[in-house]
Amino acid sequence: MSKKKRTFSAKFKTKVVLELLSGDKTQAQIASKYEVNPISLKNWKSKFLENASMAFDLGKATTGFKEEITELKKENDALAKKLGRTTIERDWAVGKLKSLDSLNRKDLVDFKLKNPTVSMTRQCEILGLNRSSVYYTPKPISEKDLKIMNRIDEIYTDISCTYGYRFMHQQLLEDNMKIGVNKVLKLMNLMGIQAIFPKKRKLTSIKNHEHKIYPYALKRLKINHPNQVWSGDITYIRVRGGFMYLAAIIDWHSRSILAWKLSNCMDTVLVTDVLKEAIDRFGKPEIFNSDQGSQYTSKEHTDLLKTHGIQISMNGKGRSIDNIAIERFFRTLKYDEIYITDYKNIRHLQAGIEKYMKFYNFKRFHSALNYKKPMNVYLMGMKKAA
Repeated sequence: MSKKKRTFSAKFKTKVVLELLSGDKTQAQIASKYEVNPISLKNWKSKFLENASMAFDLGKATTGFKEEITELKKENDALAKKLGRTTIERDWAVGKLKSLDSLNRKDLVDFKLKNPTVSMTRQCEILGLNRSSVYYTPKPISEKDLKIMNRIDEIYTDISCTYGYRFMHQQLLEDNMKIGVNKVLKLMNLMGIQAIFPKKRKLTSIKNHEHKIYPYALKRLKINHPNQVWSGDITYIRVRGGFMYLAAIIDWHSRSILAWKLSNCMDTVLVTDVLKEAIDRFGKPEIFNSDQGSQYTSKEHTDLLKTHGIQISMNGKGRSIDNIAIERFFRTLKYDEIYITDYKNIRHLQAGIEKYMKFYNFKRFHSALNYKKPMNVYLMGMKKAA
């Protein structure tokens, strides 16, 4: 007997997203509390923020829908003359359905459909879904998985950042952790961790302009002044009861951390907020470098860089070492602060990282700067350039 699929009302989704945005609980804690898939939480948040502006401009939203309806009617009338109205309506509807993400398409499946001619199999075919995925019931992240994820983070930072999921699996087995190799790959993807080593380029076309990949601009570049090159990246941060993501921006010349933010979601909002804060506080760089993650290749992030006339640079595929300045900072942060502190909650974590950032920027000697302090080097360089 098939298990009944859970459905969530708009009111319920809004409540969960608002709790997620408050930042008082980790994504894992919220997912466990409401028994919702963490991926669903991320998608709900993105949808909520995407449409938030409508609350303050209902007239504009209505006008937009009217214009879209008018255009669709024109297209519909033109095509109806050739193929017939029934065919047009069917094709238009199927096209719209397939443009939705998988979670929204799953919500459209009717488990109690009275019309027997549209079976479950046919519904899934129309919606472009794998039938088994419709019956899947998401499970929150377990304590066992969190323990393994924390160990993966330690192995990646302490033993070798070149470990892919197979080597990582072997190390976990040696540490007496029972886990399959595919589960290791799944957890590493959730954490945003990949091995640092060069990979062969694949000749694949970029179909979506929003995900354009830009060339690496730092090769053989002499970096000799502040705001010449900034780098951004995201890392996994443990906290009691779950985990968070930390995004930060570093100035390559001075090694100063210009902006940072904690979030329970690794999404575009996180990286764009950090970039906006850095620009507001320190001006703009000549070049901004990042990896090829979807957060940094998103239209929102690249448009923000273009608006300020900042050259976009991205690591080569599989070459996190191209972003070595921020990678080394994250390693230092974890050794000096994260691994030696048991954070009781997110507020405790936030306060701990804020304290460390001030120490790192203003008091900690940096060997790459001839034992000068990062923010001193940054401010002195800006003073000379003025």
